[in-house]
Amino acid sequence: MLPAPATTATSPSGTRSRWWALAVLTLPVLLIAIDNTVLSFALPAISEALSPSGQQLLWIVDIYSLVLAGLLVPMGSLGDRLGRRRLLLIGATGFAVVSALAAFSPDAATLIAARALMGFFGAMLMPATLSLIRNIFTDPAQRRTAIAIWAAAFSGGAALGPIVGGFLLEHFAWGSVFLLAVPVMLPLLILGPVLIPESKDPEPGPVDPISVVLVLATMAPLVYAIKTLTDSGLGPVAVLSALVAAVSGIAFVRRQLARAQPMLDVTLFARPVFTGAVLANLLSVFSLVGFLYFVSQHLQLVSGRSPMQAGLVLVPGLVVTIIAGLLVVRLVRYVSAATLVTAGLLLNALAFTLVAITGTWGSDLLLLIAFALLGAGLGAAETLSNDLILAAVPARKAGAASAISETAYETGAVLGTAVLGSLLNVAYSRHVLLPAGLTDAQRASASETLGGATAVARDLPPAGAEQLLGSARHAFDSGVLLTSGIGALLMVIAAVIAHRTLRRGV
Repeated sequence: MLPAPATTATSPSGTRSRWWALAVLTLPVLLIAIDNTVLSFALPAISEALSPSGQQLLWIVDIYSLVLAGLLVPMGSLGDRLGRRRLLLIGATGFAVVSALAAFSPDAATLIAARALMGFFGAMLMPATLSLIRNIFTDPAQRRTAIAIWAAAFSGGAALGPIVGGFLLEHFAWGSVFLLAVPVMLPLLILGPVLIPESKDPEPGPVDPISVVLVLATMAPLVYAIKTLTDSGLGPVAVLSALVAAVSGIAFVRRQLARAQPMLDVTLFARPVFTGAVLANLLSVFSLVGFLYFVSQHLQLVSGRSPMQAGLVLVPGLVVTIIAGLLVVRLVRYVSAATLVTAGLLLNALAFTLVAITGTWGSDLLLLIAFALLGAGLGAAETLSNDLILAAVPARKAGAASAISETAYETGAVLGTAVLGSLLNVAYSRHVLLPAGLTDAQRASASETLGGATAVARDLPPAGAEQLLGSARHAFDSGVLLTSGIGALLMVIAAVIAHRTLRRGV
């Protein structure tokens, strides 16, 4: 497992150097947040350029978080052995190189493979940053502030993503959104060895290859089962995938309980506050990623906005996310964390309800308001759930707790797209009406995604193009109505769970 910040290195001596080190350590977090938002806005351009199927489009988004979530804990354990700074720099180098290669992918399959490699190197970045911050900031008050800034980097990256991504997509090809990783990672690679002290556990637990395989054998079939279930219904493939995931997950838990030095201390989940905070963390990210998946396409392909204009519509909500995350640090002195997290999740539910209305009315103003509500809920729930996860365990288990927190974040990102994205594609395919005279290839493309229908419409006569686009946009909004309703229900359930579990720690 990832131990608490027992380490062979000391923290940098000067206060100023600590904060400069923090500034460098937030760069990987900032980049990953930008990458998630930018990719959502690049999906229409990728659809037109590479002509992916509906499932390939989902895998372009999902594969990164899937690999990342499966490898976070193993990579954290490896960092304890090799050195957290060393692993951070290796991950940053690999991430920048693979991102540059992804920018020139000739087809969807190549891009999916590149995204998988980005997930592999990204898994080296996340556990190392939080562990290094805990080692650098030994004063509890400073450490809380540093962790709050680290968490705010996710929101800051999301806020920058639409603006930067919109500018790049309007002036350059879709691959430019991946080239963004190179200039962001360069300061880390140059200044990291100077500002960041090396940190490793003097008595690290062993890397357990069997546990690594079991984690991946749990996550990959689980997501595939969800995809298959939403795409084809309850069939043998979905059932078999879910069964493999369940068996692998049980085997992983049993193996961790039996080992003297487990890769992941699963007994942490016996603490109600810890489990409730992890679920709140996961479902908050689920709501954000699921929302961005269909709203970014709605703004561009239904409302007809440019990528830059679509990004500007979402910026107020993303700014609200940052403000809410910083504000709850003060509010929690007067209002219990359980109440604030519950309220945040209920705001997410309200946001999805407004999205359902937006899907019916097509109002971008309502969409902006909905995302502002979602941002407020996300900022409150995500910030406090991370704090509760660390506070709910003994100091010696803080490293394991942070790895679980980061895994929950990425699992939420996977499931947000897999569940809501798959349901949206199914609803679209069932409701779209195709005009006569299309070729087999055109029918296949137009029937799977809204981006595909938009690309096909460009090659049709005006009357046929108008008919296809009208039907496709209506079908897409019918899917938004379904998925946002499901999202609202899930957020209400999450709020109930959070209220019942987190209040036990108050």
